[in-house]
Amino acid sequence: MSLFFDRPDFGERALLVHLKLNSESEPEDVGEFEELVRSAGGDIVDLVRGSRTSPHAKFFIGTGKLEEITEIAKRESAQLIIFNHNLSPSQERNLEAHLQCRVLDRTGLILDIFAMRARTHEGKLQVELAQLQHLSSRLVRGWTHLERQKGGIGMRGPGETQLESDRRMVRDRIKSIKKRLEKVRVQRDQGRQSRLKSDTPTVSLVGYTNAGKSTLFNLITNSDVYAADQLFATLDPTMRRLDIPEQGPIIFADTVGFISHLPHRLINAFRATLEEAAAANVLLHIIDASAEDRSTNVDRVNDVLKEIGAHELPTLLVYNKIDLMDEPVPRIDRDQDGKPVAVWLSALTGEGTELLLEAVAEYLPRKMIHTKLQLKPEQGAFRAALYNYKAVLNETYNEHGDVNLEVQLPESEFLRIVKQSGLKTDDLDPI
Repeated sequence: MSLFFDRPDFGERALLVHLKLNSESEPEDVGEFEELVRSAGGDIVDLVRGSRTSPHAKFFIGTGKLEEITEIAKRESAQLIIFNHNLSPSQERNLEAHLQCRVLDRTGLILDIFAMRARTHEGKLQVELAQLQHLSSRLVRGWTHLERQKGGIGMRGPGETQLESDRRMVRDRIKSIKKRLEKVRVQRDQGRQSRLKSDTPTVSLVGYTNAGKSTLFNLITNSDVYAADQLFATLDPTMRRLDIPEQGPIIFADTVGFISHLPHRLINAFRATLEEAAAANVLLHIIDASAEDRSTNVDRVNDVLKEIGAHELPTLLVYNKIDLMDEPVPRIDRDQDGKPVAVWLSALTGEGTELLLEAVAEYLPRKMIHTKLQLKPEQGAFRAALYNYKAVLNETYNEHGDVNLEVQLPESEFLRIVKQSGLKTDDLDPI
């Protein structure tokens, strides 16, 4: 178990810092920043705001604002100062030296939340990889002049310092984790290939963090995936099979939530997980319909989808949390050709979920077989398999004791059942 997962069992007193920078094309959201800190278990003691044309090279903030933060941190007994920005390693070190307090930037904060949420072995490996990559950029002092001192027994030079030893251990651990995650990726690829062979379509739920993906996933698949009103409640991908009328079996996949300016190292670390979204037949883009900045969140999710190569997949918009709106009316919005483009529902109350399944079935057209067959008594296993799939619409018997079945099911499933029953299509007598 990594030391990264050892956490205090109490909330740390956190002083927050947010600057409005003229150089930023898309400023960070203060409300989302506070929610991130709460999700990490932080106890917010104060929020310091400011504005600058561009970041200060040494401290990110100006010297006047630095003194203000120092005073507030002492008065409030702050244990941690968190910036709603990404700091350079030198800025982080300079701030800690001056403030005599731990300093965390936005990326470090998100990594900490990911460490809390990771539940599976794979998820923990992905988080640890991202944390180590983040840490390696902070371990810079005293490295360059030691490069020539490597070597010797066990690759440890006679003049190697503890810092150089730390760097080597971090580098070796990163290599080890990458190898293990590559095995996971191969296993995922094999799983995807088997689903392709069975012609079972995959629908991935994507969306901004805390949009209600896991709540909706649990509702439509009757699962018990961890869901909570907090950021990044779900990190590990979960897949469930669901049979939809007129459609047949579908694999639903719940994925990690996106967020504005998601650190690149997190996207890279979670690429094996995000590939589940990129390999889907259809994306369900879950949107918090009650959020004031929902259009901005939609754009942020689309940016991440573009980065993982999933932006051109067929996408159905799902406006969730309509129970928080003034006039909650579940409905399907369609384009001029009658194709579904958006579904309005509430995963909390269940209103509109049947409309979602209807829209998904329309989004995934499959070749269906609707036929009548005459089965002999010895073909009872085939008959039982059709009933088990709920494909039988009508059944009668003739005077010879043969069974006349009217069935409807996807062609791929029909062929699969025929094969599993030890038959060939030539063995079946159509009526």
